Amino acid sequence: MFVTHLECSRCGVTYEPERLHQLCAACGAPLLVRYDLAKLRGSLNKDRWVQRPANLWRYHELLPLREPEHAVSLGEVITPLLPLTRLGNALGFSRLFLKDEGLNPGGTFKSRGAAVGVSKAKELGIQKFAMPTNGNAGAAWALYAAKAGIEALIVMPADAPVIPRGECSIAGARLYLVDGLISDAGKIVASLVNDQGFMDASTLKEPYRIEGKKTMGLEIAEQLGWELPDVILYPTGGGVGLIGIYKALIELRELGWIGEKFPRLVAVQAEGCAPIVKAWQEGKAASEFWENAKTIAFGITVPKALGDFLVLDALYKTAGCAVAVSDADIIASQGQLARTEGLFVCPEGAATLAAAKSLLATGWIRPEERVVLLNTGTGLKYPETVRSTPPVLAPGESPPAGGK
Repeated sequence: MFVTHLECSRCGVTYEPERLHQLCAACGAPLLVRYDLAKLRGSLNKDRWVQRPANLWRYHELLPLREPEHAVSLGEVITPLLPLTRLGNALGFSRLFLKDEGLNPGGTFKSRGAAVGVSKAKELGIQKFAMPTNGNAGAAWALYAAKAGIEALIVMPADAPVIPRGECSIAGARLYLVDGLISDAGKIVASLVNDQGFMDASTLKEPYRIEGKKTMGLEIAEQLGWELPDVILYPTGGGVGLIGIYKALIELRELGWIGEKFPRLVAVQAEGCAPIVKAWQEGKAASEFWENAKTIAFGITVPKALGDFLVLDALYKTAGCAVAVSDADIIASQGQLARTEGLFVCPEGAATLAAAKSLLATGWIRPEERVVLLNTGTGLKYPETVRSTPPVLAPGESPPAGGK
C-alpha cells in the first residue's frame, strides 16, 4: 500500500491512515488520502494496468486498502466511454463522448464510492454506519454493507425516488424517510453519530468515498490513451465525483503519466438548485445555502455541499465553469440521447448534455474540442421521468401505415 497519511483539505493538518477519522479535528474540513507518488512512480508502469482485470481494483496502488482481502466487490466494471457520433454531428460537436456509469453494479456511479468506502470501513473494523442520501448513494452503500456484514442506517427525503428506497430495504438497511431535503436528513444522521456511535458516512465526512469516485478520472485518462479531453462536464450535487476526477488528474500528473494541461471541468446544476453556479458566477470560494431547492434531477438537489470549496477550486484551477440548466432542458436532452444514441440516461446525466449545448452555443466549447459528458446512472432508476401514453390497439387492429 502506498498511502502515507490523511490530510485536511483546508488547513493541511495530517492524520495517520489506519484508524477512523471523519472531518479535520482542527477546522472541520474534509480529509483527503495522500500517497507516496514518488515511490509509486518508480515501481509501477501505466502499461501494466491494462493487463489487469477490468474493474476499479486494477488501480489498487492508488486506492486506500492495506490488505486486498478486505475488498468488498459486487462486480464493478470499467464503464464505457461511448462516442456520440450521430448526436454530436447533429448538434455541431466533432468529438462528443459519454462515460456511462449506469453499467455499475447498482446502476450508478455511487457503486464506486461505496465499494471503496465500505471496503475501508471493513478493514478499519467498523460495525455500523449512518448516512443521509438523496437515494442512490444510500442504495449503493446499503448493498455493499450487506456484502460486508456491516449494519447500515439510511435517512433520505420522503420524496426520493422509489427504487433506491426498495434497494435499501431489500438489502436489510434500516431506512428512515424525512419530510425535507438531504440537509434535513443530515441533521438526523449527525445526532445518531453523536448519540449512538455510528460511523458518519455522509458525503466527504469520511475520506474514502472520494477515492472510489476518483477512478472515473483514472479510467477516462486510460481510455483516451493518456491524452486528456478538452472538457469534462459533471452533474454536481455534493460534487464528490468532480473533486475525485480532479484529484485523479493531479496524481496522474505527479506520476508523469499525463501532461500539465488539464481538461476544463464543468459543474452542471439545475436551475432549481444551483448554489455552486451562483458562487462561481460571483467568484466566491464557497457557496451559500440554496433555499427551496427543487429539481427533477433529484440526485443533484444539494442546497449546500460540504466540499463546495473543493469543487470551486477545481473549476478555478482548470479554467472551468459552472452552468445551471432547466428541468425542461434536462428532460429534452434525456429524450435526445435515447432517440439518437439509444442511451437511457438518468436526469443528472442528461443535464450535462443540456449544459454542453448551451456552452457550445456561447462559444465556450468549440466544435473541434473533445468533450466528455458524465452520465452518473441508468435512467431505469428514474422511471417517473418518462411519461409514455402510446395509443391502445383493439384486438386484431394494426398500427396505421407510415405511423410512428
